[in-house]
Amino acid sequence: MASETPEQDVKIVEQTPAVAVIGGRAETDNQDSGLTIVDMLRMVGKHWLTAVIVFIIVVGAAAGFTFTRTKQYTATAQMFASYNSVAADSSYNNVGVQSTAGTYIASQLTSYPNLVKTSAVLQPVVEEQGGGLTVNGLAGMVTATNPDGTYMLNVSVMSPDPQQAADLANNVAKSLSDVVASELYSSGEKSIVKLSVVQKAQTPGSQSSPNVALNLIAGALIGLVLAFVAAVLRDLLSRRVQDISDLQAIAQNATVVGIIPKDESLDDTKPIVVIKPDGSIAEEFRRIRTNLSFTTSKDGDKGRLIVVTSSMPSEGKTTVSCNLAATLAENGAAVLLIDADLRHPSIAKRLDIEGNVGLAHVLSNQATVKDVVQRYWKPNLHIMPAGPRIQNASVLLNSTIMHNLVKQAVQQYDYVIIDTSPMSVANDAAVFGQQGNGVVLVSGKGVTFKRALRGTVTELDELDVPILGFVFNLADQQKNGGYGTYYYYGSYYHYGEYGYGDDDGKKKGRKKAGKRARK
Repeated sequence: MASETPEQDVKIVEQTPAVAVIGGRAETDNQDSGLTIVDMLRMVGKHWLTAVIVFIIVVGAAAGFTFTRTKQYTATAQMFASYNSVAADSSYNNVGVQSTAGTYIASQLTSYPNLVKTSAVLQPVVEEQGGGLTVNGLAGMVTATNPDGTYMLNVSVMSPDPQQAADLANNVAKSLSDVVASELYSSGEKSIVKLSVVQKAQTPGSQSSPNVALNLIAGALIGLVLAFVAAVLRDLLSRRVQDISDLQAIAQNATVVGIIPKDESLDDTKPIVVIKPDGSIAEEFRRIRTNLSFTTSKDGDKGRLIVVTSSMPSEGKTTVSCNLAATLAENGAAVLLIDADLRHPSIAKRLDIEGNVGLAHVLSNQATVKDVVQRYWKPNLHIMPAGPRIQNASVLLNSTIMHNLVKQAVQQYDYVIIDTSPMSVANDAAVFGQQGNGVVLVSGKGVTFKRALRGTVTELDELDVPILGFVFNLADQQKNGGYGTYYYYGSYYHYGEYGYGDDDGKKKGRKKAGKRARK
């Protein structure tokens, strides 16, 4: 029965969405090429809420600015500059002057947009209009433009009142024409430039400002850009690990052997395979069991040594160790779980077992292994608590007694799991990892600091201790494959393996699993 388990587990791995993560080395191999578009899109997806909030704020600001502004209407009078033949008859009969009149008119037109804002032009309009209008106020409302390559002059006035805009535009155009015709010369002589109104300003039927469509489109485009930038910056400036891509960015060859969601059931004193053997989380621990089962044992050892650690405290390494030990024992393997975190013992409390006597007494020659090892749940699952907290933990854990204890354990058990101190506290995991083939690194979403994880990966690499795999803990169920989709496979797997191997049992298992899936 035990020999069939790996095949069943492998099948489950292939059928579940997490296989893309476990087998995603092709994706991590491109990390050396720098930040790519795919990376940035992943960042936006990770921080989509930030991107949405920024987008809404920008679009809302654009909409608020647009709809709270006073509507403005623009009316335009068109004028044409020509040669004043009356002035030419009286003063400019020279043929050479007439031939250069066009050039002179063009040069004069360039100054008229500024001339239209002067008091000489606007004062007569203000006196005629009345109603509290001032020269400065009117100057802010009027503009004049000379289209390139033409003798045209467009005089425009913007006002909240469409009729007033048209009246003022016509009056300003008339006043400008009068000033250009005679008042520019102190001698009273007339100008050779004649400005004629060729198109009077009409009352505008629609507002010219604000441009609602343009402002909203611009706000949406700017919002998209800022939302993208905000999401990328938040990810780059984030100090904590938020998803698997963060692990793969720090550890280029990282292999994720399992993704454990944040769930209250994991706070129970009993392992998840005991209280919810059909659940999706139990299936995820079985996936970890399968992935780690491919690790080889040291030459001459019967069993495999699995060292579980983390970069920092509170990442869930003890929870992973306890559940992994139970999952391995569930399959019939002989398992020994050792609490080697002598600075902060936690397995005894985690499993609600006696923890006053343990590894510390063995290493200090106060007790034997037989005195401290306890059987838990199944005859093939043994637990060695840490015992009381001690001060000289490094000395005892690096002692010959500890080395021989581990060496003897891997000869007697199929799996020896050692729960060690976080790497930021001590490098005990590296010492044990050298006795085996490496370590399993647990990283908690929103708990692990990227700097601490980077330091752990670097230290293990320098000590030539491989990382057998990452367990991404405290993950969001919605973001990491939807653990609920594993439910059917968990039910079928359970019924097929543990005492329900006959056809009737399988049919019952499928029937119950189908009902649960439909539910």
